[in-house]
Amino acid sequence: MSEFKKLVFSGVQPTGNLHLGNYLGAIRRFVALQEGNDCIYCVVDMHALTAQLVHEDMPSQTRSIAAAFIAAGIDPEKHIVFNQSAVPQHSELAWIFNCVARIGWMNRMTQFKDKAGKDREQASLGLYAYPSLMAADILVYRGTHVPVGEDQKQHLELARDIAMKFNLDYAEHISRTGYGVDITVGNEPVHAYFPMVEPLIGGPAPRVMSLRDGTKKMSKSDPSDLSRINLMDDEDAISKKIRKAKTDPDGLPSEIDGLQGRPEAENLVAIYAALADKSKADVLAEFGGQQFSVFKPALVDLAIHVLAPITGEMRRLMDDTSHIDAILRKGGERARARAEVTMSQVRDVIGFLY
Repeated sequence: MSEFKKLVFSGVQPTGNLHLGNYLGAIRRFVALQEGNDCIYCVVDMHALTAQLVHEDMPSQTRSIAAAFIAAGIDPEKHIVFNQSAVPQHSELAWIFNCVARIGWMNRMTQFKDKAGKDREQASLGLYAYPSLMAADILVYRGTHVPVGEDQKQHLELARDIAMKFNLDYAEHISRTGYGVDITVGNEPVHAYFPMVEPLIGGPAPRVMSLRDGTKKMSKSDPSDLSRINLMDDEDAISKKIRKAKTDPDGLPSEIDGLQGRPEAENLVAIYAALADKSKADVLAEFGGQQFSVFKPALVDLAIHVLAPITGEMRRLMDDTSHIDAILRKGGERARARAEVTMSQVRDVIGFLY
């Protein structure tokens, strides 16, 4: 192999209901990236154990994520859709990466600190080692590009560090087995087995905030269902949540500067802009000077227009899960075949007998 073939990988945890923020910030980008790219999209059910160990409805949540992928427009025939636990090579490579990664690297991961909170001694080892499994998720396919949000950029940098250390530590073995690719990192030539994963930015992903508090991200874990628009919400629920969304007494400004210090107003404008594929300036040019009593009904109509077809298809798929199960099963078989090529070569590079 003279170069790493471009491959896009990403995944979504099956924890809680998917909401508008997940769609606009991730799934819609997954759909767009299908054009001209080889893509693997994963329901990362093993990662879900770091958020909550015991799940009463893991099968349903896993199917729901897969249904959202398909309903949004991901083609499981041209690309691969599967659940992580169906491919044991993910955890096999993750153990190797646990041995490659350094404790100091893990200690710098801010997301662990945020999620573990003050009582870190009670956090699981899985939560601590989460970034190592994430690196394995990508690199077991020798993935080259990952669409990421701000909260995952640090983990992607760690994946690059792990890949580079493996490449350097096993440099002679990689050369001897003939599996390497000549790349340049900075100004240094490296005969690499794993690629240096690149983030896919592709324009600013909208940061969708809570409908009840414009300073907090829209979240599956928020105790108030009114804080988010779930992808399975019907038209009445979408309408109710937008109409009840927190705002301030002033009307919409005509310029973006007028949104400063008004997080709830900015959030609703940003949601409208994302759903309409417009800029916030375009939205304000249309609605500037008008009250929320005019803007909110327009946002309701737009949200229903965009989301109703996705919701309808998700409901249809979830009513008879045999189709989703078949997609995941076939995707798992295809993913395992690819992952085993990598792992057989990694075992050879390391020197494992098998």
